[in-house]
Amino acid sequence: MSDDAHSSSQGGDGGKETLLRVAGLTRHFRVGGVFGKTLHAVDDVDLDIGEAEIVALVGESGSGKSTVARLLARMYRPTKGAIWFAGRDISRISSRKDLLAYRGHVPMVFQDPFSSLNPVHTIGYVMRRGLRLHRPELSRSAQEAAAVEALESVGLVPGGASMSKFPHELSGGQRQRVGFAQAISWRPRLILADEPVSMLDVSLRIGVLNLMLGLREKGISLLYITHDIASARYVADRIVVMYAGHLVEIGPTEEVLHEPVHPYTRVLLSAVPDPRATTEIAAADIGEPPRVVEPGEGCRFRWRCPLVVDVCSKITPRLAVTSSGHVAACHVTTGAEPAIADVAPADDGHDT
Repeated sequence: MSDDAHSSSQGGDGGKETLLRVAGLTRHFRVGGVFGKTLHAVDDVDLDIGEAEIVALVGESGSGKSTVARLLARMYRPTKGAIWFAGRDISRISSRKDLLAYRGHVPMVFQDPFSSLNPVHTIGYVMRRGLRLHRPELSRSAQEAAAVEALESVGLVPGGASMSKFPHELSGGQRQRVGFAQAISWRPRLILADEPVSMLDVSLRIGVLNLMLGLREKGISLLYITHDIASARYVADRIVVMYAGHLVEIGPTEEVLHEPVHPYTRVLLSAVPDPRATTEIAAADIGEPPRVVEPGEGCRFRWRCPLVVDVCSKITPRLAVTSSGHVAACHVTTGAEPAIADVAPADDGHDT
């Protein structure tokens, strides 16, 4: 990403101080054994998250969103690239003590509230165990008080009664709140929320989304991973759109949704029943799924793109500043070189 593109895509919410920054973040996996190929789960991701900011990472299943979260949580090691948290390069952390300290500052809330809690242990056991790992300086009574306080802060009142319950005695929404309570009890600065409402009933989702907004008001940042643009619009300060391991559009939420630039963003918006999310292109969700195993050069959305031209199969587009001020990676719609007039229409969108 160019310097201009980077500055236009970051710190989108009132110039907040940067809390977490990643540069060139990449994760590849070998598939197919010794003679297998390389799956490009995440490629060259540049992203900043500010203090007390909610950033929504949006894309369909398989786009690489959860891999990004696991890289930031240090569950995976990056193939290349760097992660800075509060000015420190944490991609090189090696000691268990430092890793536990970082994970206390940057905990993860998982998608499935049914499997994220051990069914044989009470909520109190889960809360106390996390506090022993991440806040060992607290006495046993102080850990108990911190656990109860965290449970009550997410709406599980009285917190003491929740401590004695088993996961099966709670609803899906309550279990997801326990996940947030556990993270909050560690005094985090950034929470990685991986599809936290996707498995909840519609009636429960708004409660968890409001909980996220409340955490931001308390100064906690969130990376909200979702395939649902409507919920991203409700909570996020900025939207980052991801497709097949690449970031394709970044900007302030309303700016991206009112003036979507990348064809994939327009495809996502076309499925949202919101009259404010209109687009000029009736982009159907057509074509092949993305190729992320040995993908080679070229735009990874080209097999599904209604605007594909010849250069799309030859050169990978880079994030560039758009006329609306945010950034996107598209040869056609950003006006970046090569210009549309200089490129012949593609004869076949399935070049290899």
